[in-house]
Amino acid sequence: MSLSIKMDIDAVEDVTCLDPELLQLPDVSPFALKASPQLVEDLFSQWLSLPGTGHLVKSLIDDAKSGTIVNASTNFSILNAVGSHSLPSMFPSSNAPPLSPRSSSGSPRTSRQKSSPSALGSPLKLVSEPMQEIIPQFYFQNGCPPTKELKEQCLSQINHLFNNPLNGLQIDEFKAVTKEVCKLPSFLSSALFRKIDVDWTGIVTRDAFVKYWVNGNMLTMDIATQIFEILKRPGCKYLTQVDFKPVLRELLATHPGLEFLRNTPEFQDRYAETVIYRIFYHINRSGNGRLTLRELKRGSLVAAMQHADEEEDINKVLRYFSYEHFYVIYCKFWELDTDHDFFIDRENLIRYGNHALTYRIVDRIFSQAPRKFTSEVEGKMGYEDFVYFMLSEEDKSSQPSLEYWFKCIDLDGNGVLTPNEMQFFYEEQLHRMECMAQEPVLFEDILCQIIDMIAPEREYCITPQDLKRCKLSGNVFNILFNLNKFVAFESRDPFLIRQEREEPTLTEWDRFAHREYIRLSMEEDVEDASNGSAEVWDESLEAPF
Repeated sequence: MSLSIKMDIDAVEDVTCLDPELLQLPDVSPFALKASPQLVEDLFSQWLSLPGTGHLVKSLIDDAKSGTIVNASTNFSILNAVGSHSLPSMFPSSNAPPLSPRSSSGSPRTSRQKSSPSALGSPLKLVSEPMQEIIPQFYFQNGCPPTKELKEQCLSQINHLFNNPLNGLQIDEFKAVTKEVCKLPSFLSSALFRKIDVDWTGIVTRDAFVKYWVNGNMLTMDIATQIFEILKRPGCKYLTQVDFKPVLRELLATHPGLEFLRNTPEFQDRYAETVIYRIFYHINRSGNGRLTLRELKRGSLVAAMQHADEEEDINKVLRYFSYEHFYVIYCKFWELDTDHDFFIDRENLIRYGNHALTYRIVDRIFSQAPRKFTSEVEGKMGYEDFVYFMLSEEDKSSQPSLEYWFKCIDLDGNGVLTPNEMQFFYEEQLHRMECMAQEPVLFEDILCQIIDMIAPEREYCITPQDLKRCKLSGNVFNILFNLNKFVAFESRDPFLIRQEREEPTLTEWDRFAHREYIRLSMEEDVEDASNGSAEVWDESLEAPF
């Protein structure tokens, strides 16, 4: 039997005859305690028999019952005081083994061990609960409520504007509230008024406005969410084209740049329709006619609305609202619609841009591959379909345009343009070049040029992502089906290049609409001069001028 085991046995045999006064032990190794579990139990029993232990346990139980906060350090100090006076050390001071030095970081062994009973003064370690950190509420189902300061400031403005005998405002007086309190474009005034005046009483009281705007937490929403909530119908989570009509009606009635249209209601409707079509063309990326809040926030409509509200010249608001842009689109449609039934067929569209498009691409458009027609007449596109086509044709750098033409060229609809599909459309281009006595360019050379231009991830397989990464991707479609623009691209007109560098913020559509508007205006002036009258068009045909 080894010496250590013999010592443990002797300690167990002698523990019963130990006086409680002699039980104050120094730091005991946990390995020694594990080797003799009976020793631990006997020592614990002897500790419980001490007079000071009973008082300590009773006081802790009484404190727990009464809910008093336990001061662990005080109890430990009391116990230490009792032990130090009644229990001498087991080892003489001269024979006590030295403690191993411990660094501030601690050894792997000591870092895993709890504090020893002698270090705390008691083997019963009281662990205080960690302090709970209060996390403020960050999600509110009906929007974040306004702060006290913001609410008081808003109520002060409201009280000032609603200070009248009726304690309310009529619709023609409500614009100041929309501008000053809500910080919204003024032509949203009637839409906001109707949103609050659900009973159509013709008046919005102060209390009704506070209930909707302040208590409804509209005050703390961002402007895109505010506009979305005002325009959408109850129960809907999206906006449709119909929801924008009240906004356009008020814009036409109040904007100084559109005052000349007030006596021509038929063209007011056409202008409003064109603006709405342009909004959904650019912002409604899903193409389902349902504009979501996320799409509204990602688009530029809110900034365009604010610009239109501040700018007196509506033609300077190039995004969506420019009258000149509407004029160009509508006149183009009017020129192609020879019978003026407000529909365009294949033969009409072939004449677009001085016969610039190939028959094959026109057939793909009328097969409704890029977009399903809203027209209910078989084989004909309506005005909305033409707006989508023209915006795509004249600005092939925009993402909606790239997606439009990609669907046309992607014959099998697998999301990849292959050399066979591109060759199918280029064959007609090649034939047209031969008929016009131009030097033909073989498809093999064109394919190399396209691949070098786009640099697709997979060679000879062009995806929409490849096209969106390249700034020259629109020229690929001109090469395949628009001969006039293909020739212009090959010639590299220095005038157009210089114009693009001078005005980098303008899009291809902005430049085209500006040039076309000047051309149409000059043609109108020539016709006016030759006829000696401004009444050139037959009024029965509802011409756009």
